[in-house]
Amino acid sequence: MSLSRRDFLKICGTSSVALGFSQMMVPGIVNALEKALKGNPPVIWIQGAGCSGCSVSILNAVHPTIQEVLLKIISLKVHPTVMAAQGETVLEVAASISEKYKGKFFLVVEGSIPTGANGKYCVVGELKGKPVTMLSWTKELASKAKAAIAVGSCASYGGIPAAQPNPTTAKSLIDILKAAKIKTPVINIPGCPPHPDWMVGTVAYVLLYGIPKLDENNRPILFYGTLTHDHCPYRSFYEDGKFAKYFGDEGCRYELGCKGPETYCDTWKRKFNNGTNWCVQNALCIGCVQPNFWDELSPFYESL
Repeated sequence: MSLSRRDFLKICGTSSVALGFSQMMVPGIVNALEKALKGNPPVIWIQGAGCSGCSVSILNAVHPTIQEVLLKIISLKVHPTVMAAQGETVLEVAASISEKYKGKFFLVVEGSIPTGANGKYCVVGELKGKPVTMLSWTKELASKAKAAIAVGSCASYGGIPAAQPNPTTAKSLIDILKAAKIKTPVINIPGCPPHPDWMVGTVAYVLLYGIPKLDENNRPILFYGTLTHDHCPYRSFYEDGKFAKYFGDEGCRYELGCKGPETYCDTWKRKFNNGTNWCVQNALCIGCVQPNFWDELSPFYESL
């Protein structure tokens, strides 16, 4: 079974009543990937300064399930949170995979990369008795990867660890690679955390067709190409100048601090928690997919 880019984009652009990717379309993605790929491509997932929320999010993927992702789409070789191995064994496995599949494996980075004190604020383990920092590990693996994917706002922009005063001098993946003159292409999948579809869909697209069309922040346009404000269920109240003063009031939540007018993503139609709800439905948008949201869009409960 073949799957055209147009069909894939239709699958990604799921309707608001769908739960994750359309359940009927998932076999099409899986079958296309199985035929297009000779063996599942290796993926090395590493974690720096963050909360592991991005990992928790992708483990909650619905269509396709995380089992389908791991067994039929990719071959996850390293993931510090879910793998049984620890310490030096993990570093040795990552080194072995990166050499064996040099230029063929994909690197996923979760969390920002502290650079202060030569990276010693984030030591991921020891190799042959010497400490290995997230900074050195990232540069070593990224230099050998086919492509790198920054999942979450921390890896994409620096996130909360890089917010002022940023005592560890944490930076984003793309800033680290630029400074090291490593030309491996980087795709940003921001969010705190990102929707599972954004991560799974981006990986699937890269495997089938290569790097997707990206915006000025290196985000895939197919997931980050729409302004949340334009599709908000409270938009009509905004146009009429009717603003809620308290949560529970009828009206637009702009004056309560909603950052939808500055935020680009498709949670308005995709929703979270198996299609149960999304940010604006129960609270408000804090703009977590935007660069430097913690500094530039806070306080979160004050209007722009």
